[in-house]
Amino acid sequence: MQHDGHPHASWSMAVRATLHCLTGCAIGEVLGMVIGTALGWGSVPTLALAIALAFFFGYALTLRGVLKAGVDLRAAIRVALAADTLSIAVMELIDNGVIVVWPGAMDAGLGDALFWWVLAIALAAAFVVTTPVNKWMIGRGKGHAVVHQYHH
Repeated sequence: MQHDGHPHASWSMAVRATLHCLTGCAIGEVLGMVIGTALGWGSVPTLALAIALAFFFGYALTLRGVLKAGVDLRAAIRVALAADTLSIAVMELIDNGVIVVWPGAMDAGLGDALFWWVLAIALAAAFVVTTPVNKWMIGRGKGHAVVHQYHH
């Protein structure tokens, strides 16, 4: 299953890695958008909070699994940073890019269907774009491949 010392990167492995990333990103993204919108914040602070929380929850999900495998906290943090940074960054760039350019999305309130539809479409677009990035990284022994050794 290895080629040139790197793991074989199947599409199913890339999809699983991206779904894992999407879970953490979506939790943080939705929470940030809901908090910022509910508090009446402008676009920039709302997006900043959503992005910060997406990174936090994305890393937290990986940390949980790696710590459960018995890795000490310092090493687990290094693994999470190595495994998830590019994936989360691409996901957030696409996700927030869609939200920013979609007419009216940043002005939509929590009670508006537009808010929720655009958020769902943005996360789906981020998934589609991030999956090949994760496949490329796994094929080079990076990204989710770093975490894979800790999965049972």
